[in-house]
Amino acid sequence: MSSSLKQFKRRALARPEVRAAYEESAGEFAFLDEVLKARAESGLTQAEVAARIGTTQSAIARLESAEPKHSPSIATLQKYAKALGYTVELRLVKERRLTTRSSGPGKTAGRGGALRK
Repeated sequence: MSSSLKQFKRRALARPEVRAAYEESAGEFAFLDEVLKARAESGLTQAEVAARIGTTQSAIARLESAEPKHSPSIATLQKYAKALGYTVELRLVKERRLTTRSSGPGKTAGRGGALRK
């Protein structure tokens, strides 16, 4: 990460409302990172994954994006994972509560889920 980007991130995260939004999205971005790494490891293009599961390249692009309007079903994620040689593993994780020394409401783990080979 470039120095100017690091500085921008540090300044932005110093704002409580920005930090809260960033932390709230952390689980989704971590899952998205797993999805992208899995496809990279498979060596497949979006078009190749689409052909394997019977959809379009643009549908795969939406699935792999951080677009909040698109939330793929579990069945779709399972098809995607299978095309890459993975399975989807979902679990519920109990929310972690902040200690009394910390300020703010309970902290959530975000959208859970993982791709497993």
